Amino acid sequence: MNRRTSLAAVMALTAGLALAGCSSDSKPELKVSGGFMPQPVGDIAAGFLTVHNSGGGADRLTTITSDISDDITIHESKNQSMQEVKAFDVPADGELDLERGGNHIMFMKLKQQPKQGEKVTVELRFEESDPITVELPVKEPTYNPKKH
Repeated sequence: MNRRTSLAAVMALTAGLALAGCSSDSKPELKVSGGFMPQPVGDIAAGFLTVHNSGGGADRLTTITSDISDDITIHESKNQSMQEVKAFDVPADGELDLERGGNHIMFMKLKQQPKQGEKVTVELRFEESDPITVELPVKEPTYNPKKH
């Protein structure tokens, strides 16, 4: 009887751990940091930020919306040229970096000219996760944060 009880307890514990592992591993857990927009010079602007995924499931950044423009796209930079893409991967336990000289957000036909010190609100939309609203501080046109 004692042996049977011990075996049942071990099996219940193992099943519980297996279920807990499955449920927490498969969802993305996203957070955004380091966002900014260099002050635009014309009617086009760029945006940069990092999407951190501490979850065990991958996701994809699909669209971005903002009151500042009705024409917002995401661009990939390769071989010193850029092209529009439909989505960016946000890997499980990883991050998506949108940075100067690399992948970035493009705001076309600006409805207003944000000035240094102001903030631009954007909404990031993903395949799996709920939308995330972030404020991009407007920095000087040549701003480039130092990477560690």
